[in-house]
Amino acid sequence: MDDQKGSGLDAKDSLLGRVSRRSFLSQLGAAGVVATTRPLAGAQAPAAVETLEMAEPTVAGAISVSLRVNGKAVTLQLDTRTTLLDCLREHMQLTGTKKGCDHGQCGACTVHVNGRRVNSCLSLAVMHEGDEITTIEGLGQPGSLHPMQAAFVAHDGYQCGYCTSGQIMSAVALLKEPCGPADADVKELMSGNICRCGAYPNIVAAIQDVRQKA
Repeated sequence: MDDQKGSGLDAKDSLLGRVSRRSFLSQLGAAGVVATTRPLAGAQAPAAVETLEMAEPTVAGAISVSLRVNGKAVTLQLDTRTTLLDCLREHMQLTGTKKGCDHGQCGACTVHVNGRRVNSCLSLAVMHEGDEITTIEGLGQPGSLHPMQAAFVAHDGYQCGYCTSGQIMSAVALLKEPCGPADADVKELMSGNICRCGAYPNIVAAIQDVRQKA
């Protein structure tokens, strides 16, 4: 009997030990979740406030700027610090012009201003009052491509496509610039446009195709 009672007490102690360990681990896990979620909740609050502050409908110091973009007259209220690139992308939703480096080093943002190629990330919109600006959207449309656009398609002058609009805008401007006949001459005049995919041979082939047909 004593042995049986002893065995029963041992079994209860063992069961209590197991329950205690489980309870302890459960409580520890719950504490860990609370400890990790509270900082996250605290970190989200400032972001929400910042987003609301950025969504202000009016901008102090904004001035009226009149441009001609792709043949259409446009008047916008802009902060004087707005770049031509941000004006086109953020205010006019002409997103074909890409923001790459934002430092004038990659050429993805190339547009034409009065027929000449310009890195739009380096130019303020207020500097172009009354200027004629052409973006990739104004160069050609599906079904009516500019010859340079068609040549890029025919020669696979792109891979990811991010730099393509800038490449094409520079290539079209090159047609009106002094450039020798060799591939090396084309590469020199296109050196301001970077293709991180490395489609340079096909880009040069596309440009040379259009030059020869012209």
